[in-house]
Amino acid sequence: MDSPRPLYSSFSSTSRTYPRYSTANRDDSSLPGTKSTPKRKLSQKRKTLSFQFSMGHLSPWPMFTSGQTILQNRKPCSDKYWKRTGSWQPQSLGTAKPRYLEELENYLRKELLLLDLGTDSTQELRLQPYREIFEFFIEDFKTYKPLLSSIKNAYEVMLAHQREKIRALEPLKAKLVTVNEDCNERILAMRAEEKYEISTLKKEKMNLLKLIDKKNEEMASLQSEVDGNGVVKKLRKNLAEEYLNYLSERDARKILIADLNELRYQREDMSLAQSPGIWGEDPVKLTLALKMTRQDLTRTQMELNTMKANFGDVVPRRDFEMQEKTNKDLQEQLDSLRADYEEVRKEHEILLQLHMSTLKERDQFFSELQEIQRTSTPRPDWTKCEDRIAGGPDRWQVLARGKNSDQLVDVLLEEIGEGLLREKDFFPGLGYGEAIPPFLRFDGPVENKKPTKKEVVDLLKDAWNERRAEEQKEKFPDFFFNFLEHHFGPSEAMAWAYTIFENIKLFRSNEVMSQFYAVLMGKRKESVYINQMDTVAQLQKEMMSADSQNEGLLTIEQLSTILKTIFPLKKEEQIQELMEAGGWHPDYSSEDLLNYRSLFVEDEEGQSDPFVQKLWEQYADEKDEYLQELKQELGLELRDEVTLSRLREALMNIDPSIDKQTMNGYISQAFQLPVSELPEEGDEEEKGIMTLLQIILERLQMADIRRVGPRELEPTSQDHRGQPG
Repeated sequence: MDSPRPLYSSFSSTSRTYPRYSTANRDDSSLPGTKSTPKRKLSQKRKTLSFQFSMGHLSPWPMFTSGQTILQNRKPCSDKYWKRTGSWQPQSLGTAKPRYLEELENYLRKELLLLDLGTDSTQELRLQPYREIFEFFIEDFKTYKPLLSSIKNAYEVMLAHQREKIRALEPLKAKLVTVNEDCNERILAMRAEEKYEISTLKKEKMNLLKLIDKKNEEMASLQSEVDGNGVVKKLRKNLAEEYLNYLSERDARKILIADLNELRYQREDMSLAQSPGIWGEDPVKLTLALKMTRQDLTRTQMELNTMKANFGDVVPRRDFEMQEKTNKDLQEQLDSLRADYEEVRKEHEILLQLHMSTLKERDQFFSELQEIQRTSTPRPDWTKCEDRIAGGPDRWQVLARGKNSDQLVDVLLEEIGEGLLREKDFFPGLGYGEAIPPFLRFDGPVENKKPTKKEVVDLLKDAWNERRAEEQKEKFPDFFFNFLEHHFGPSEAMAWAYTIFENIKLFRSNEVMSQFYAVLMGKRKESVYINQMDTVAQLQKEMMSADSQNEGLLTIEQLSTILKTIFPLKKEEQIQELMEAGGWHPDYSSEDLLNYRSLFVEDEEGQSDPFVQKLWEQYADEKDEYLQELKQELGLELRDEVTLSRLREALMNIDPSIDKQTMNGYISQAFQLPVSELPEEGDEEEKGIMTLLQIILERLQMADIRRVGPRELEPTSQDHRGQPG
């Protein structure tokens, strides 16, 4: 059998000389500090070694070595190898190494010595000598070149991938350090905060302990006060006196019994001496009788001693009951004092809690105040408007009286709008669209009539008077346009319609204009304004009836009585607000006179007195409260649907005094159904009629809604809201 082919047999026929490297053979570019690149050094070294290896001979080692020789499992070029051997000479393997292997190892050793392995930057350069040795193998072993090249490429790709991953992780490392520092700072801050809280709690604990000690001292003082009143000492003294009295009585009783026995014995002796027949009796019989008598005396004496022993210290019932009553009174006083002390202690705890909550609220309000002062804008200086408003400071004082900043802004807007409105000669027509109100449907320019405020207010009042006198009522917008045609003619009606509409839309602070605008645009029912005017007229009539002298004066008591008669459901506070709006002051007496006619006077622009304005404000507040009670009674959200029967039931619950006609009017307004088409109560059709709660509340807000009577379980005095229907 043929011997196995050696590993390097394919190179045995090639004549090569092994390179003998020295400092002269090595290229200077491989020295540290040179500026040649690794690729350039590899190319130069490859050419040199290829030239030298081409002159050598590859031996078939270790094929010709003894089969018993075992190679040591070490890397010839590793650091551990050189450290263990103690020198840079390879250990003997029993046979000489091939020159090619020795030359490669020497080359690798020299290259590693030239590298500075102390820094991280040279750790990657350390692979360069191994890479060059591997390149030599790839170039010399042609048969295995593809396989070795693929292995080298795979390792190069992996090294490049790991290098990119390390480069990508560098920012994360820096970020991790930053996050770690932030976390440490937060931990330190939290520890500082916890330390502060712990110190605060300790202080609070000490304060509470001091408070407990103080309360214990107070309790001890109260107890000593109860004991110090002398009640116990007095009872003990009385008991000692009674005990002495009972001892004296016992001794006197014993003496009395002894005296009685002595008298009885003397009486018996005298009777025996006076009865001569007794001496004639039998001595034996007398001896026996004497013996029996002495036994009875002994038994009686024993019973008497037993009675004395058992009842010698007994207190008479009368004294016992007196002492028991005294003790009971003292016990009741003690219980009362304890109850008072417990109540005071509880009140003190409640006051402490209130004090703490007040402190927290104060701190919160203070911080809110600081935040508001920091973020809020400064309040405007309204005095700057005095010189810029037509009429000067006097007119501005009239306009600004009793108004807040929001209302003053409206006043300024009205003044600005009035000036712009005066400058307009024509209004642009709005066209004939469906969204345009009927009285404004016109195409083309419309003349601005430029009336004064007083003229507009007088015209609106005439329209209201004519509307109230009208028998066949038509829709309010149609009535308004017909009214203008009747007063100004068909040719001027449209111009006046545009002019009045622009004025009432601008001057919202004027009561007459704002009410007329709301009714004209369908935002409020005209019955609201009419019923309120009827209420004012009724109030004025009652005041005139009470003024028997027709002097225009009423006492404060008469005014209060009239208001409570006209508005029986108003609260006492509301009545007082009306009287204060009419000029009443708490310092006035009930006999002071008040000019009631001035309460209903209007200025030239239709503005009412504060008394009538307060009536309007209270009416609006009462309506809002009535609708809020209705919403709470239904217990639904605004987006929920409400059936007709459920609304009827809720109205009956919040206003039990409501009559059927008024309720049907409210339901008709809520569901937009004629009263004649409403189903009867309890009918099945009620459950099929439903509308959203939000829509119902909006519709009722437009109408004249008010409470008819007080709620159940409430007194029928003036402590109620609302007005008569």
